[in-house]
Amino acid sequence: MSVFQIVAVLLSITALFSYVNFRFFRLPTTIGVMLIALLSSGLLLGAAHLGVGETARDHLRSLLEQVRFDQTLMQGLLCFLLFAGALHVNWGELAEQKATVTLLATAGVVISTFAVGTLVYALLPLTGLELSYVYCLLFGALISPTDPIAVLSVIKRVRVPKNVELRIVGESLFNDGVGIVVFLVVSRFATEHRSASVADVGRLLLLEGAGGAAFGLLAGWVAYRVLRTIDNYQVEVLWTLGLVTGGYALASALHVSGAIAIVVAGLVIGNQGRQYAMSERTREELDRFWELLDSILNAVLFALIGLELVVLTFSWDILLAGIVAAPTVLAARWLSVAPPLLALRGRCAFDRGELALLTWGALRGGVSVALALTIPAGPERDLILAMTYTVVICSIAGQGLTLQRLAERFFGAAPRAETSHRP
Repeated sequence: MSVFQIVAVLLSITALFSYVNFRFFRLPTTIGVMLIALLSSGLLLGAAHLGVGETARDHLRSLLEQVRFDQTLMQGLLCFLLFAGALHVNWGELAEQKATVTLLATAGVVISTFAVGTLVYALLPLTGLELSYVYCLLFGALISPTDPIAVLSVIKRVRVPKNVELRIVGESLFNDGVGIVVFLVVSRFATEHRSASVADVGRLLLLEGAGGAAFGLLAGWVAYRVLRTIDNYQVEVLWTLGLVTGGYALASALHVSGAIAIVVAGLVIGNQGRQYAMSERTREELDRFWELLDSILNAVLFALIGLELVVLTFSWDILLAGIVAAPTVLAARWLSVAPPLLALRGRCAFDRGELALLTWGALRGGVSVALALTIPAGPERDLILAMTYTVVICSIAGQGLTLQRLAERFFGAAPRAETSHRP
């Protein structure tokens, strides 16, 4: 199939699922689309198993293999979704939470990696399966970062204190870079049988994290200076598109974190650029464009997550392993959040129930699935991919649909409308 045909099919499927969800279920759009896609995939596999619909299953499997979920997300959708999310975060308010966000996005990811790896290594034999400790750590590394796309799609519907929201959103925006570095380091042990010294890890963190932030700051500042010289919303919106695509591609070519670079650039444009380089008309058109693009791409991404079931290899023991992994990852999240909060208790004020909300609101999503797909083919990959997929589905559906109730329990919160929040 041509690129146009692939895009046409994906958009048509997503549009259909969005209509069905809005017409009959009224779930949050992303979650509803994913669950309908998951149900459709399950019904298609069941029908094919009975000898009906095998052609449709094979066509869908062929389509998804051409899409290549990991490449589509990491080298395509991710940059747009990160920029759209960062565009509406007030960096003055975020700076007030820098200690908590930094500790959760760094030490929290490392602690979670070892907690998940150790717990999975201990519990997995109960399912009749085994995985070496280094591969358990690899699973811990890819599942530990909270997914910014999943978190942003859900948290904007939940009204919680602003400082709590900023900690959840800020962590999810910045911990991808750290999580990817940890994943790369553990991957060397697991798949390349190479060692990595503390200096190697530090160098990667500096290059990916600090390098990405510095590049994003520079790219955002250049874009801001250009925007100040014009007053035409079509050109300014187009310039932000160029910043996102060109900036992400150049950051990747320079081997710095494109994800962190785009988040920082989005903060610059969403704050400095919005206040000093845009007219009221431009701000309205920019918001309208990125909100629409964000909602469309989010729906496509979550539809892909649900449809990926068709190309995964599942058996009863692997499914059981995934079911065991889901609460294990949640327990490890609590173990990784509690120490940073205790360490900062004397410097920062935390609301009652914040530990529970930070734990339950740590959604996993497409980034984890994409990282799992990069593992070389083998029995370890099949098991890790199946566990990752199960955890992601349980996280988005289970935690995503009940996060509002948890917030209401602790904060007496009312649901928020599905609109963006502006600084």
